[in-house]
Amino acid sequence: MRLAIDSSSFAKRYIQETGSNKLDILLQHASELALCIIVVPEIISALNRRLREQAFTDKEYQMSKRQLLDDVRDATILQVTPAAVAQSVKLLEMNVLRARDALHIACALEWKADLFITSDKRQLDAAMQSGLQCEYLGK
Repeated sequence: MRLAIDSSSFAKRYIQETGSNKLDILLQHASELALCIIVVPEIISALNRRLREQAFTDKEYQMSKRQLLDDVRDATILQVTPAAVAQSVKLLEMNVLRARDALHIACALEWKADLFITSDKRQLDAAMQSGLQCEYLGK
């Protein structure tokens, strides 16, 4: 199964919350994993926010960062191509989305993902309307 995952869902590997266990199961069944190029900076941003808020120790941050970088080494990193930008514009015109959420969907569509995983309800609706098979992990 070709699996594409948005940032908020992939972050559940490093921040235990609702959907973390379900994500682990889906990853075990994936034959290929793809992530939009913006996933790493978005997750690093979220981890740093937790560090600043003292929800993470420095050691926990470093461990999570190392695991993230190890995980993405085996993933296909989807680039924001002109076709993905054009697709994201269509998505933004037809849905209530943030630009980054549209980019995740557009990259998954261009890659022809078998399953797209999201933790955002609006992104879920837009992805499903675009023809992607989706799994919702919740907030």
